[in-house]
Amino acid sequence: MKAEESIEPSTPAPRPLPRPARWALHAFAVLCLVLGLIGAVVPGMPTTVFILMAAWAAARSSPRLHAWLMRNRVFGPMLLNWQNGGTVSRRAKWSATATMALCGVVVGYTVHRRWAATLSIICMALVLAWLWRRPEPRR
Repeated sequence: MKAEESIEPSTPAPRPLPRPARWALHAFAVLCLVLGLIGAVVPGMPTTVFILMAAWAAARSSPRLHAWLMRNRVFGPMLLNWQNGGTVSRRAKWSATATMALCGVVVGYTVHRRWAATLSIICMALVLAWLWRRPEPRR
């Protein structure tokens, strides 16, 4: 077997997107990145989901932004974990749990309509149940 031959079948390269679609996805990636950065400091606003969406959109629209996200010391490990089987670190799980617990307390005391507070807390509990069922990365 020659060194140039590959054992695995090659996947066809995706067709390049039209320029307007690339611009729209790039704008979406930047918007998600900004929302994720805001979510890192504002309790109750998610960070991870926005960063994952930013990476997805950047991978299809801006190789430079995607590479920056993947090399980022804060977001890079999380994105690599997600790419490698949808794993979530235990630290991220505990961080999300603490943040949602704090938000649940704030919602419980500040929202005047009990049904809205209850619905919010149930949604957070469901997200946490899903999150804790995600596998953790292997060491």
